[in-house]
Amino acid sequence: MQTLDPADILKQFNHTITSWLNYLDDYTIEMLHQQPLPGSWSLGQVYIHIIDDTQYQVGQMKLALSDVHNKHEDMHPNARQMFLHNSFPEIQIEGPATNTPIRQPQSKEELKQALLSIKAEVNQSAGNQQLLKSKGKSLHPGLLFFSAAEWVQFMEMHMRHHFRQKDRIDRQLFTC
Repeated sequence: MQTLDPADILKQFNHTITSWLNYLDDYTIEMLHQQPLPGSWSLGQVYIHIIDDTQYQVGQMKLALSDVHNKHEDMHPNARQMFLHNSFPEIQIEGPATNTPIRQPQSKEELKQALLSIKAEVNQSAGNQQLLKSKGKSLHPGLLFFSAAEWVQFMEMHMRHHFRQKDRIDRQLFTC
């Protein structure tokens, strides 16, 4: 499995979340609400999905940082492949795993503040060699156990995975 240095993992995370923050400047709230196809997510819903999932993942990272439970547990073989390639598989998933409807954002500021809060929380919790020192793991609902550093890497891979979806939505928004 590709082993990334915790500092590199945090650097990649910061780069990817900053990209999502910067992309907000390219859209109006109306554009963020526009669904490119009936039944598909708007870019605003993609942002809400990323924020909701990443907030959960931050909680799991903090759990892995706070104790040594599950330190001998392993991730699912499918997760191992993702981490080996430092990427989600190149598949298009139709919706959230829970089938819960994703709401539209109220404002660009809501999205910006949520992303900034996540970025600050990850950096505060994972900084100062904490990712390197951490021995605990916490449970991912489908991919089994991740260490704190693996949670940060997973967050980054998940956000980066949605760049492809953003590109598909952009093609619809900017060619109409």
